[in-house]
Amino acid sequence: MHYIDRIMQVKDIELYLIVILFLFVLWFIRNTVKYYQGEKRKIKNLHRFAKEGEAKAQHDLAQRYHKGNFVRKNCERAAFWYQNAALKGDEKAKGHLENFLKNHQKKKC
Repeated sequence: MHYIDRIMQVKDIELYLIVILFLFVLWFIRNTVKYYQGEKRKIKNLHRFAKEGEAKAQHDLAQRYHKGNFVRKNCERAAFWYQNAALKGDEKAKGHLENFLKNHQKKKC
């Protein structure tokens, strides 16, 4: 309790709190920007590796397009990358492609 009393006696405690809040906001913005830049870099690398023929990258890219995860949701691109991964032998991609084709007949993505 003595510690709290000492803190409350500090003059201009509101100013200190505002400075701390301001620093936290700056830290938060910086880390958010870094996170989105990292995701953008991941998408770019996924495209590069998928075009080179890596089945895992094709499957991951298809899932991102299917869910709209850091890319614009696009059913045709998702089907394209699922198909490429399935042709490379990715069993999960084959299952996703079958589900996708069933749902596509019902006009769902």
